[in-house]
Amino acid sequence: MQRRTAWTITAVAAATGAVIAAGALVGASWATVPAPPDIAVVPQPVQISGVRGDDYTLESGTRIVVDAEDPAAAGTAELLAAMLRPASGFEIPVVSGEEPRTADISLVIADDEAPEGHADEGYTLRVEREGVRIGASASGGLWNGVQTLRQLLPAAIESGQPLGDAIEVVAVEITDYPRFAYRSAMLDVARHFMSIEEVERYIDDISMLKINTLHLHLANDQGWRIEIEGWPLLTEVGGQFEVDAGPGGYYTQEEFRGIVDYAAARNVMIVPEANMPGHTHAALTAYGELTCDGEAPQPHTLAAGGGSSLCPTSLAAEQMAVDVVTQLAALAPGPYVHFGGDEVSGYTDDEYIYFMGLTTQAVVDAGKIPIGWQELGVSDSLPEGTIGQYWGYTEPNESGIELVHSFLDQGGRIIMSPPDVAYVDQVYPDDAYLGLDWAPVHDVEESYTWDPADIFDGVGDDQILGIEAPLWTETVTSIEDAEYLAFPRLGALAEVAWSPEPEDGAGRDFEEFAPRLVSFLQHFEVLGVNFHRSSDLPW
Repeated sequence: MQRRTAWTITAVAAATGAVIAAGALVGASWATVPAPPDIAVVPQPVQISGVRGDDYTLESGTRIVVDAEDPAAAGTAELLAAMLRPASGFEIPVVSGEEPRTADISLVIADDEAPEGHADEGYTLRVEREGVRIGASASGGLWNGVQTLRQLLPAAIESGQPLGDAIEVVAVEITDYPRFAYRSAMLDVARHFMSIEEVERYIDDISMLKINTLHLHLANDQGWRIEIEGWPLLTEVGGQFEVDAGPGGYYTQEEFRGIVDYAAARNVMIVPEANMPGHTHAALTAYGELTCDGEAPQPHTLAAGGGSSLCPTSLAAEQMAVDVVTQLAALAPGPYVHFGGDEVSGYTDDEYIYFMGLTTQAVVDAGKIPIGWQELGVSDSLPEGTIGQYWGYTEPNESGIELVHSFLDQGGRIIMSPPDVAYVDQVYPDDAYLGLDWAPVHDVEESYTWDPADIFDGVGDDQILGIEAPLWTETVTSIEDAEYLAFPRLGALAEVAWSPEPEDGAGRDFEEFAPRLVSFLQHFEVLGVNFHRSSDLPW
């Protein structure tokens, strides 16, 4: 199959009943009409309506006209042009400060362009015979609007080859914005190292679904993957191993900044995590002074965790932890730093609370918001606003309920990652050759038909920061393996995170969603993304 171009987004297709717009949309000068029946977008937009008149056709004189001071807008325009040029054979220049002409594509950022209350990522898209216009109030919204435009193009646009036929887009008007601000995928590069090119490929994949966060799990028992100044052996020793004694690897800080920049150009924020004080065998292998007996253990290359922890009485361990989170905060410009905190052995409750208090305060001192796995909720002295990541099941036990409410009572919010619907590293019910099976296995439908606001009583959208789909790599040795496990389930989770909860209380309609997802995967097929042909989709 044809490999990807430099930039990838999502798909369109036939199928499915359309959303009917209620009233006029932004920019319309007359009443809207019902949505065309051939509109299929993933995630489903908030509002779609038709536009009277002919469809839009890309022409030899088409330009992309940017009306925005934000330099990210020009970058988005160039990426769009790079996709359209080989398919059309047209020059498609990117220009700024000019009035749009017939057949132009206009990208506009202005304060009043996004739907009210959704300035960061909301957008409007209008397609008609005279041209295409995407309006937003920030670069994130503009990026999201361009994703939807690309979904309205044929899947063959992804090939990087001339199409030969006219490139048309159905006349439509869309108003759209996300339900949750934090829509995340997690990639574990500690158990099996992923190269820069593989991480960037995953960024391309997830950005197609308007996922705006990549949580990189950078350190675990099997490997330490990020350079930390002052602690060179973390990578020189701890970075040289992985599951099944593979070669390992790590990122220099300069390389990591390159990943951050690549992601930012695609509206993806990198959230770094070095898990502490548990799951730290790679660090202990590098520095014996982090252990309680002063002896560095041999590397741990089994898939299962090593049951390791930093020594709770080691001053060196405290200093290392503070240095790590402080440097991670400096490397990632986003507001969050994740520092783990799960499955810690060898600590008393008081020792755990002390260590996590030290670490969370270091994150706050670095100007960031701490994120920790749900176990962090045992502390009643968290910095206000600390985020908890819930990884219990959709039917929570009493402990999970208490931990979640601890974060909320201390002014924080919750990231939902229930493994029975959101862990995309689990095997598929119809194909168990790859993946884990410790959580209930789940198919695409089960990833789609849950709702994050239904798990805990009294925990609704205002208390939920968003959703994350973790992908642990015990069985994953390549980006192709990662894609196979993630897709198509990540498409279902992206829609749960973006699209409004159904108002009638009937839940999400998988029969309506499934054909749209299959259409999306036609784009993946052209791009060479390795997805699973799940038996619950209508191929």
